[in-house]
Amino acid sequence: MTMPICLWSGPRNVSTALMYSFAQRADIRVVDEPLYGHYLRVSGADHPGRDEIIASMNCDGDTVMRDLLAEQALNSSQRLFLKHMAHHLISLDLGFLKETSNVFLIRNPREMLPSLTIQLPHATASDTGLKQQWELYSALRAAGSASVILDSRELLLDPPGVLAKLCGHLDMTFDPCMLRWPVGPLPEDGIWAPYWYHAVHKSTGFAPYRSKDVFPEELRGLLADCQPWYDKLFENALIGSAQGAH
Repeated sequence: MTMPICLWSGPRNVSTALMYSFAQRADIRVVDEPLYGHYLRVSGADHPGRDEIIASMNCDGDTVMRDLLAEQALNSSQRLFLKHMAHHLISLDLGFLKETSNVFLIRNPREMLPSLTIQLPHATASDTGLKQQWELYSALRAAGSASVILDSRELLLDPPGVLAKLCGHLDMTFDPCMLRWPVGPLPEDGIWAPYWYHAVHKSTGFAPYRSKDVFPEELRGLLADCQPWYDKLFENALIGSAQGAH
């Protein structure tokens, strides 16, 4: 049986662009954050559009994942690509992870936090998902389950190189169609897209990497909480062809 691909990202990590990339493949069906409603219900987190999101989707995360795995078992023509946020993994039976191919997408918090705090002005370290990503990656590795880490900077510096390596890890052939997509939303976008997806809706491919030179002083405490988790993850990340490989 083909395993669904679970992308475990943090917010503002170009995860939506990566979902759009995979959506261009005829052999892939993407699903946008199927555990978001579960997370909002269980955590009580105050996110933009919270009530609308909860009303629009199944908020029982265990049932959601069970149904998606059952769908994959019945569909041999398309592999599921499930875009998740790592911090959505709360109060869930994680047994399904043995039946999925797991990919972690990270971004340096120095670059991610200024963007995150636009939508979540009172964001905490747990909102970034970095600690959750490290704990989940470590647990999967200890259990002998193969998983892979992508860094958003490396992806943007060398999209074809990093995507080709990722596809190799997923037992797929890289398809150049993954580098371009039509401008505008995807039909698969969650109803939260108007709050979060402005940039990707204007894009037709991965944007060139641009470093952020100025970091807000008021976020330095939060940065100190996040940076060690990112550094641990980055040590294990795929690097583009131009920069060597881990």
